[in-house]
Amino acid sequence: MTSSLETFILVKPRTHDIGGLEVNRVLPSSAQRMVGPFVFFDHMGPVTFLPSQGVDVRPHPHIGLATVTYLFSGDMVHRDSLGSIQEITPGDVNWMTAGRGIVHSERTGMKARTTGSQLHGIQTWIALPESNEQGDPGFSHHASTTLPRITDNGIDMSLIAGTSFGETSPAPTFSAMFYIAVHMQPGARFELPAEHEERGIYVVEGDVTIDGRSIPPQHLVAVKHTNPVVITAIGKSRLMLMGGDKMGDRFIWWNFVASSKELIEDAKQRWKAQQFPAIPGETEFIPLPDR
Repeated sequence: MTSSLETFILVKPRTHDIGGLEVNRVLPSSAQRMVGPFVFFDHMGPVTFLPSQGVDVRPHPHIGLATVTYLFSGDMVHRDSLGSIQEITPGDVNWMTAGRGIVHSERTGMKARTTGSQLHGIQTWIALPESNEQGDPGFSHHASTTLPRITDNGIDMSLIAGTSFGETSPAPTFSAMFYIAVHMQPGARFELPAEHEERGIYVVEGDVTIDGRSIPPQHLVAVKHTNPVVITAIGKSRLMLMGGDKMGDRFIWWNFVASSKELIEDAKQRWKAQQFPAIPGETEFIPLPDR
């Protein structure tokens, strides 16, 4: 569901279940499929798990994209077919480049399953340019202390990926983009510059206005003009800012993103024939969806 705000598009989330966790999904939507290279955007939680409970996103494949996991609370353990094993904690960044093909799983860690835990965060998919979508897969982890910080008068920003506000993140991007986590205190305001072709603002929680218009929590605003945008916090708030150069059309099927249907069909057949690399130590196999 979307509604026009003249020079904005306001996107309402839809709910989906992933590995026993219900998420709010705002991209892709019928009226706004992408914002820059951002082709997929899930808001996870906040949710509280009792002891023995947790998330189990079983081994599954990707092509043609990078996944970015960012947590506000809780932790998850990433494993992939490159042999990577990495716990992610709040403020850190896990950046996984699928390229021509990678398999990964994401699960609540054993310690959190013993004691019970909370989980709250965002996972996005970033479409790769055609020149990189069939490249080598990769994985990198960036601790919160390594990310650029932008602070000013009740505003605290962490630059997750890309370039903005004169800073550049260490995450290995493949196109011009920006992705920022923002905390705002009541009364704080800032201007989001028009330094990128496409821009989006997601209100995680709180009470904010964008150019004077009140925006409900858990909604995405896609900016449709090329002027700076003024963001004001009425109450304590948390936002995610994103965008970048406009990407060409992308096809999405299950966990695959590609610039052509042929690449999607090839990935289907490879997964069906179990020709993707396996995750060391994991044996589960999810059959190709019948859709």
